Amino acid sequence: MKKFLSMLLVLAMMLSLAACGSGSAPETTAAAPAADAAPVETAAADTAAVPSGVEDGVLTIAMECAYAPYNWTQSDDSNGAVPIANVPGSYANGYDVMIGKKIAEANGWELEVIQSDWDSLVPGVQTGTFDAVIAGQSMTAERAEQVDFAGPYFYATIVCVTKADSKFGDAASIADLAGGSCTAQIATIWYDQCLPQIENANIQTAAETAPAMLMALETDTVDFICTDMPTAQGAVAAYPDMKILDFSGTDGDFQFSEQVRAENVNIGVSLMKGNTVLKDQIDAVLATMTADDFNDLMAYAISIQPLSE
Repeated sequence: MKKFLSMLLVLAMMLSLAACGSGSAPETTAAAPAADAAPVETAAADTAAVPSGVEDGVLTIAMECAYAPYNWTQSDDSNGAVPIANVPGSYANGYDVMIGKKIAEANGWELEVIQSDWDSLVPGVQTGTFDAVIAGQSMTAERAEQVDFAGPYFYATIVCVTKADSKFGDAASIADLAGGSCTAQIATIWYDQCLPQIENANIQTAAETAPAMLMALETDTVDFICTDMPTAQGAVAAYPDMKILDFSGTDGDFQFSEQVRAENVNIGVSLMKGNTVLKDQIDAVLATMTADDFNDLMAYAISIQPLSE
């Protein structure tokens, strides 16, 4: 009887072990996601593909529409101005618009211009609100961490602007600007890195826009401003009492590494990260233009800019 009971006990244990074994098979299958992993990877790969944004045949670009001679707002379509899509009844013109038109025409696209504040330009292109930003943006390393750049589509130098009759009117270097009251446009190398190099500079609050910066100088709120050459050329065209102070190529110029200087001289078109299709299409158009072509087009933009905005 004991032997029989022992045999029954062994048999029961074997059945119990078999039951545990059979339960582990589906558990192992459920825990191994190998079969499910492929679709997840495929989805990630599909997400990584950035659409060009011009699949609809429309190149949507953004700019301030208040940064002459790069871009400005006018009330009609004279001189080839383009309607501002989000500001009914207004038109955008300027160097940026002219470059945008060349890019669009070469690719057979319609051009759409959106007005956007300076601080909203990079976020807008990151989220796909517009396809590209053509707005006089320097191709800085900091911006390149957030967007990709096509171009350059212009090469600009850094200068100062003062009143011709100012005590700083004959300044031959930044050393001669010591102690002066000054400003520049917000979120630019001019404000963040140039003005602090001037000894005892009385740096005022950054201007929200280029027109506000120029008005600060025109109304004698500041003694001088710092900006790039095209903006300065546009300023003296609109305000004949202003004078450009160009220290470039001298020991009295603003000091940067060659890399930083190149980043801020080169003006580019910003695009969503990974949008290589649109970048290549834009670069192909810009590659057909020389520095002289850029300068001639900028000179034309300055010649037709409104005297005030």
